[in-house]
Amino acid sequence: MLVGWPRLDLFVITDPALARGRTHIEMARAALEGGADAVQLRDKSASAYNLCLWAKEIQPLARKFGALFVVNDRVDVAMISGAEGAHIGPADLPVREARKLLPRPAILGVSAGDQVAARKAERAGADYLGVGPVFPTTTKPDGRPALGLDGLAAIIKAVSIPVVAIGGINHENVRGVIAAGAAGAAVISSVATADDMAAAARALKRRIVDARRSARDAQGA
Repeated sequence: MLVGWPRLDLFVITDPALARGRTHIEMARAALEGGADAVQLRDKSASAYNLCLWAKEIQPLARKFGALFVVNDRVDVAMISGAEGAHIGPADLPVREARKLLPRPAILGVSAGDQVAARKAERAGADYLGVGPVFPTTTKPDGRPALGLDGLAAIIKAVSIPVVAIGGINHENVRGVIAAGAAGAAVISSVATADDMAAAARALKRRIVDARRSARDAQGA
């Protein structure tokens, strides 16, 4: 983790398709109450207008909890809403152009699925990477095979910026993600589909913290 950076242990992505009728605001609030270190607003079907409305409500919530708030895909919405940054994928703005629009200290996250893409994103100005899918997932069925923990670890070693793992991560496998060297774990369904979203986030955060402590202890042994 870079000095002065917010923690990225638990990165919760809001997605109404999985939230059983609950809003982005409700998802974000529950995630933050459960200890999420970062929240990403994600809704590929929403208008820029609605994204701005939601972002302007989530941003002060995240600030209240001392968490990072970024907007998925829409750099313009991130700029207008006062979010800390944006997260973009390969079909969005080129990383260098997004970096020009969001000069530091704004935070720019970039999705990467292999070492080549990871290194390219780092050189172009990414602050952190979202790497996956680590495990099979139905949340983003784009046909890419799961990286597995070995694939995740290889990408982490290939770059010097923080890597947040994503894809199929849940209470059972999150320890392995942290042991592989990830700066954090990004989840959607593990929180969004839970009866009690705050409790689900809290349980995930506890496992991540425990896994990170175990990894430190192993290094010091």
